[in-house]
Amino acid sequence: MSISTTLKTIQDIMRKDVGVDGDAQRIGQLVWMFFLKIYDDKESEYELLEANDGDYRSPIPESLRWRNWAADAEGITGDELLDFVNNRLFPTLKNLQPAQHDKRGFVIRSVFEDAYNYMKSGHLMRQVINKIVGGVDFNKAQDRHLFGDLYEQILRDLQNAGNAGEYYTPRPITQFIVDRVDPQLGEKILDPACGTGGFLTCAIEHLRRHQVKTVDDEHRLQQSIHGVEKKPLPHLLCTTNMILHGLDVPTNVRHDNTLARPLRDYGPRDRVDVIVTNPPFGGMEEDGIENNFPATFRTRETADLFLVLIMHLLKDGGRAALVLPDGTLFGEGIKTRIKEQLLQTCNLHTVVRLPNGVFSPYTGIKTNLLFFSKGTPTQEVWFYEHPYPPGVKNYNKTKPMRIEEFDAEKAWWNERVENEHAWKVSAEEIRARNYNLDIRNPHSPDAIVHDPEELLADYAKLQQRIASTRDQLRAVLAAALETNCDAADR
Repeated sequence: MSISTTLKTIQDIMRKDVGVDGDAQRIGQLVWMFFLKIYDDKESEYELLEANDGDYRSPIPESLRWRNWAADAEGITGDELLDFVNNRLFPTLKNLQPAQHDKRGFVIRSVFEDAYNYMKSGHLMRQVINKIVGGVDFNKAQDRHLFGDLYEQILRDLQNAGNAGEYYTPRPITQFIVDRVDPQLGEKILDPACGTGGFLTCAIEHLRRHQVKTVDDEHRLQQSIHGVEKKPLPHLLCTTNMILHGLDVPTNVRHDNTLARPLRDYGPRDRVDVIVTNPPFGGMEEDGIENNFPATFRTRETADLFLVLIMHLLKDGGRAALVLPDGTLFGEGIKTRIKEQLLQTCNLHTVVRLPNGVFSPYTGIKTNLLFFSKGTPTQEVWFYEHPYPPGVKNYNKTKPMRIEEFDAEKAWWNERVENEHAWKVSAEEIRARNYNLDIRNPHSPDAIVHDPEELLADYAKLQQRIASTRDQLRAVLAAALETNCDAADR
């Protein structure tokens, strides 16, 4: 049976369970089980690797290791299995007290802190476990690779259950961003809103492909990846994703909210070389979060707060790229002050304007990719309007965005010449526009405009045309009435 068939069978079994209600719970249930299976397969590897250094000691109590309660297809089931999971497995893993040096134990505890068992039928749970046991061997490279592809599908499915503003970032976008930012071995790489880990996995793959040559290089890579995610399910997914991508002990992927810490408390030790992220947008932070920021930047809009945080966390010379909605580009008030700070303290060298439908069908909000480095003010900003590929009028599930579409941007990137998709605007012009970055493509006059002055001018012209049409209509009606009256008099 193929892995995709195994996954579909598992989901069909879960739909029969009265305790699993909807996609979010089904995915949460599936992932903690996969985590324990993945971790058990990794432990088999650790036992072989560490055999010469002494016996490997699992942070999980012996009776709770996957191999000792789940791996036997004829093992515990029904009420006995349900009781074991609810009253022994979860309470113990949620409250693990690992030794201070036992980083693996801390990872396991953080994964289970907010995980839940939703299934009510021990018999159906046993069926699911048996499918997992027989379906995937994470020590086989081919199985691990195939499951990695399926894992991306699980993450995409999560969008159906997500809240507003939280969307799986299409892999072509994460790949393009990481490729252009080009993280180097030894640099500290951070995603402060890492979700399920898409940007971090692309950074890992990028470094392994271009720079990791030795065991020491791999060790430096493992130390350089950092992520923070405040919601429990994406954090569980991200931790599992990191282990799937060879981060043995992803302790640097924390379950926390980076916005909940006062900005002034982030010091030199917190500074990073590279930030790549897609912060939640369209949502509002809880009351009080804005007080962690200077008064001039206080807002409850999540994307704006993350932009302020990113500027603060970058080292001088550090590089960042992030996904932001159109609203940030043309917004005024606090958004204007944030953009002024961005252009004064960083070199915003590139804005890639994405077309509609990148996040369809989950949102129609237009988005942009902002690339900047910290330490020198912006002199000019290059804009690149990403076109749809030939024959495509919108993205959808059957016609998603593909990484090959960014070949044109990559070819243009180092040359920086104007063309039908690319144009540049000076910092002086942007200041004159009150830091409105929603600048239309001069080569595409029909582009959507959000500039308030242009919109007001267009509105005035429209009102004039309406008034003119109304006057013409009034004259025609008056003439018609006059004709009718003359005819009646005769």
